[in-house]
Amino acid sequence: MLPATNSKVDRILAVDDTPDNLILLQTILEIEGYEIELVADGATALQKIEQSPPDLILLDVMMPGLDGYEVTRRIRSNPKIDYIPILLLTAFHDVSVVEGLDAGADDFIRKPFDQDELLARVRSLLRLKHSLDEQKKLFRQQEDFVSRLTHDLRTPLVAADRMLNLFQQEAFCKISPEMKQAIAAMIRSNQNLLEMVNTLLEVHRFEAGKKTLQFESCNIKQIVEEVVQELRPLADEKDLTLKLDTSKLDPNDESASTVMGDRLELRRIFSNLIGNAIKFTDTGGINVRILETSPSSTNQKWVITEVQDTGYGIAAEDLPTLFERFRQGKNKRAGSGLGFHLSRRIAEFHGGTIEGASELGKGSTFTVKLPKL
Repeated sequence: MLPATNSKVDRILAVDDTPDNLILLQTILEIEGYEIELVADGATALQKIEQSPPDLILLDVMMPGLDGYEVTRRIRSNPKIDYIPILLLTAFHDVSVVEGLDAGADDFIRKPFDQDELLARVRSLLRLKHSLDEQKKLFRQQEDFVSRLTHDLRTPLVAADRMLNLFQQEAFCKISPEMKQAIAAMIRSNQNLLEMVNTLLEVHRFEAGKKTLQFESCNIKQIVEEVVQELRPLADEKDLTLKLDTSKLDPNDESASTVMGDRLELRRIFSNLIGNAIKFTDTGGINVRILETSPSSTNQKWVITEVQDTGYGIAAEDLPTLFERFRQGKNKRAGSGLGFHLSRRIAEFHGGTIEGASELGKGSTFTVKLPKL
């Protein structure tokens, strides 16, 4: 009778230096429909596992050469080997069990074992393996879906943006001022959607571990100055002040506010924070401050960038989840909820942090902390 946990035949590797034990395991498991391979020592087992990973490993604790503990540790520390459940076979007391579980084993059974108990533990661990494999499969499908979705969305959005700009420039014919205003609104909406798609793609890359950062010496003051200059027209449109304060930086220090990082990704953080501050502020303005901290106990200096606005503010109950994926604020202007999450991921990849503080109706302050070079 085939095991009911999966339609395919599960492969089990049994490792024991005693031939009689291997023959017993083979007899019990093959009757249940499992495919079993027998190995008499740890070194051979490691070779087999890397060449053709089984679905489950039955591993004797006491063996000459590499014992079961060491084999378990090597399996768990090998990045080339995906997760495989390990069931330890032991004739010893609880201390040996603790050592085995600490090494990375999933379960144990004492010798001489009961046949029904052995099969129950085998079925349990195989269910765990199948569940994790299914989750991994679904994650890969999700990765593929997001990648294809973002690519397929970006292509028509970029094409539409180019065409709308040609219309606005009257490349085809003269248009009325009212039509120009309508086209400008369409361009802004299209660009907002394109920005959301790009952000989703970046989040996907970070989450999937596919994001490659190009680290180099970066001057935070220069990066923020560029972002402020780029976004100032948006602030001017709303009659908001946008100020950059670098007075706390040492003017004689050429390396002031310098960090090691990916310039484009760091720029993305400040563009997001300052852009959001302008978006959610109707009166007053935005103050951006850059300063350095004194060396900490580890002799590490930090570059601190604060973005403070006088805007709508964030409700206290929303602050704890502000940086989670797809957590949208209650403000009607709230976007996809990905910008803050992406900013935090970028900061963390640079060994830094980003925090938010706010009082409803009085504005918000976001603080980015990055290790100084």
